[in-house]
Amino acid sequence: MNRTRVVVIGAGIIGAACARELAVAGFDVLVLDRAGAAAATTSHGEGNILVSDKGPGPELELAQLSRQLWPEVLAAVGENSAGVEWDPKGGIVVATTAAGAEGLRRFADTQRAAGVRAEAMDSDALTAAEPFLTERRTAAVYYPDDAQVQPAGAATALLADALRAGARLRTGREVRGAVVRGGRLTALRTADGPVAADVFVNAAGPWSGEVARRLGVPLDIRPRRGEVLVTTPLPPTVFHKVYDADYVGAVGSGAGDLQTSAVVESTRAGSVLLGSSRRRVGFDDRLRPEVLSAIAAKALRLFPSLAGVHVMRAYGGFRPYVPDHLPVIGADPRLPGLWHATGHEGAGIGLSVGTARLVREMLTDSQTAIDASPFRVDRPAVLGTDTDAPDVSEEES
Repeated sequence: MNRTRVVVIGAGIIGAACARELAVAGFDVLVLDRAGAAAATTSHGEGNILVSDKGPGPELELAQLSRQLWPEVLAAVGENSAGVEWDPKGGIVVATTAAGAEGLRRFADTQRAAGVRAEAMDSDALTAAEPFLTERRTAAVYYPDDAQVQPAGAATALLADALRAGARLRTGREVRGAVVRGGRLTALRTADGPVAADVFVNAAGPWSGEVARRLGVPLDIRPRRGEVLVTTPLPPTVFHKVYDADYVGAVGSGAGDLQTSAVVESTRAGSVLLGSSRRRVGFDDRLRPEVLSAIAAKALRLFPSLAGVHVMRAYGGFRPYVPDHLPVIGADPRLPGLWHATGHEGAGIGLSVGTARLVREMLTDSQTAIDASPFRVDRPAVLGTDTDAPDVSEEES
């Protein structure tokens, strides 16, 4: 049995998926989190597992791998998957302008060439699928492989399965620095003393950049904030994940100012989730009324019948943003022993199990399911230039 000691930094969905994959493969896994399991970014998402919003390229390949793996992983998790709320309901992308329709059709054509199932819908089919959708629509495409989970439930299920396979979890443990011996990372400095291992996986989401800096290897991972409105429970109103064609552009934008697009979907409890927003405001966690208002206005353009519905709460969270919009997965060549699994921005739920599979395959020098080189750590877009002195102690062998 492989008893390589691995410390996974972060108990969100990415960390939980990596912990499970490695523990099941026989690694000796310890998960550290500065707060609690699934307590930050993961618990502030919508649970999207999407192929519809990704154009041809490495991120789509990772999304396709993850979409293939999700049902297999949940079947293996077994009874621990009860809270996941897996719902392969499919997604519908709707254009409401002539220009939007043209762009949507072109985008869907490129996806089909990359193996994505993308089915054009006429007006009658769209009405049958979403009877409360606006009549002001110019094109629609159905993506049968889009799915949804309850994000905190999914992370908890993956982590529980990791623990069942022998992994351990320690919460309230913040990484403060590195212990380096012979040029290799050998331990993490924490308030409770050093935590030693053979391999360390930085899966700290929006905080991954700060963790990397503290370990002496700057990484350009920044927080990007998003908000969601939650309605009171309703009779069946929205039957798929439905979003405006503008959403794809918002996902791929690097702009720091506010970007909103209509994303509307229901939950099993009957509430409707209204999104989405993207803005770079550091770790400012204040809810802004103008942002929530903009989200609501865009959602009403797709579903006017929601105008009289009560919103019972709003929440926001930070996503790990990378300038080139690709995750960072793999070994850090600047510090042997350190690996990264981060930078998924708002797609982390969907991409988690595929990311974990790549980490396990690379750690065991196996052939990877997809080409992992586009996610490498030493690419110009993610190598940070922070010159602040990290808390690194060098020990001699």
